[in-house]
Amino acid sequence: MKHIIFTSIAACVISFTHAQSAYQGPLTNKKGSEYKFTVVKSLDASAVQNQGHTGTCWSFSSLSFFESELIRMGKGKEFNLAEMFIACKAYPLKADNYVRMHGRANIGEGGGFSDVVNVMRRYGIVPEDVYSGKKDAKAEHNHSVLEANIKAIVGAVANDKNNQIDFEAMHQSVESVCEAYLGKVPEKFNYKGKEYTPKSYLEATGINPDDYVFLTSFTHHPFYSKFTLEVPDNWNWDQMYNLPLNEFQQVMQNAINTGYTIAWASDVSEKGFRFKDGIAIVPEVPFSEMSEEEVTESTIKPQPQLKITQEMRQKAFDNYETQDDHGMHIVGIVKDQNNTPYYIVKNSWGTKRNECDGYFFASEAYVLYKTTSIMLHKKAIPSAIAKKLGITQ
Repeated sequence: MKHIIFTSIAACVISFTHAQSAYQGPLTNKKGSEYKFTVVKSLDASAVQNQGHTGTCWSFSSLSFFESELIRMGKGKEFNLAEMFIACKAYPLKADNYVRMHGRANIGEGGGFSDVVNVMRRYGIVPEDVYSGKKDAKAEHNHSVLEANIKAIVGAVANDKNNQIDFEAMHQSVESVCEAYLGKVPEKFNYKGKEYTPKSYLEATGINPDDYVFLTSFTHHPFYSKFTLEVPDNWNWDQMYNLPLNEFQQVMQNAINTGYTIAWASDVSEKGFRFKDGIAIVPEVPFSEMSEEEVTESTIKPQPQLKITQEMRQKAFDNYETQDDHGMHIVGIVKDQNNTPYYIVKNSWGTKRNECDGYFFASEAYVLYKTTSIMLHKKAIPSAIAKKLGITQ
């Protein structure tokens, strides 16, 4: 996975940037738009972050999700977990896998939600105040040189023709490079008057990594089973539960309506993904059949959305139209004036790139069509569906 909401077109501001209770009222995607949204359910979320010039959306979206989980669990709204602690611990694990696969695996910055859960389970977590991953607090994250160094190390090892691979030295070299660029990971730290290790801090939050599951919906594997989703960023081959599309839809609706947010992995290369305009849509009339004026009109006037089928999803995945581009965080549901549902999506591209403070509205059609996978608490799944999947709640 690689500004402001107005209560009326020109009036006062309702911002998603800080944690808010559920509320009702007309919303729109940008100034001058005819979209008028009414909130069905809005769940608390922490402040929008900026992943900068990195491919670490998987870490930002996952930790945003876990920060909302801590709010849901009654732990407070002040949590800001360290995305770069996760990245610093994940990169050496990815390097190990790359070398073990003789260089025939993904070694880019991308990853998945399971990477975060695996790092939390293995190493723990720390607050952002303890580990920012930046030497200059005012600078944006940028891992271009870090990534180049990691690739140089693992590339040389994986392509060694003399079979003189020192695996442990390679791993330690990647760890050293990560810490040189991101900072040394603390073994112990003091935070708000208490001493922690990363593992004891995770325990103190009350988050149990085993409570979280990954779901998807594709026909090339049996429904109600688990399989390894075939996307490059699933480098550690973690498995996901497979549901028919109608039940996948039920799970997402049930989660939001019962107070659980969703980590969302999706394709964002579609013409209908228009973050700057604050929306993501799949109109009934394909963009390929629209004039430029009609495309522009779709950003300011609600469009009938395409009815998404299981077959359409599968075809788009099989022909690479749907890829695992980006990880985000779904925190609510709204409906437009035509009763069309949209999800409220929190992104990790900062707050300045649209008029929604870094959020946007994704039509349910877009979500059903372009989702590659989701992560959520297992109790967010309707009990009848969880039973079919063999998940004990």
